[in-house]
Amino acid sequence: MSSANPYIEGEEIRRPTQSYELTVVVEETGERRTIIVDPAALPYSHDGEPGSILDVLLGAGIELDHACGGVCACSTCHVIVREGLETANESTEDEEDQLDNAPALTPQSRLGCQCVPDGSKPVTVEIPRWNRNNAREGD
Repeated sequence: MSSANPYIEGEEIRRPTQSYELTVVVEETGERRTIIVDPAALPYSHDGEPGSILDVLLGAGIELDHACGGVCACSTCHVIVREGLETANESTEDEEDQLDNAPALTPQSRLGCQCVPDGSKPVTVEIPRWNRNNAREGD
């Protein structure tokens, strides 16, 4: 079972049916890592839409802040989709409302918990430097 906000209605999301590459660039550290997403293994975690960028990154051991648990109720999982945005589901009005709270929005900005690529081509996302939660407990 994945995290989903039961109050958000949206169109049916096209899930990937074939393996594809998801490359993540962490601006803060310069780390660049490519993950092969296997649709048969989805969902990897219980946070965000199944197959979302958040789900895939957490499954690969890459931290992406998500204060609300991946239910589209904050903007801490904001990412910038540098390549392959056209393969992702359309953003909902609720996602757009949450993105309004994120700094430095771009036309390629999405919430990692809501953005689900369909696997038809490689995707590259950037985790912006300012997206780090510096007030995290237990660190």
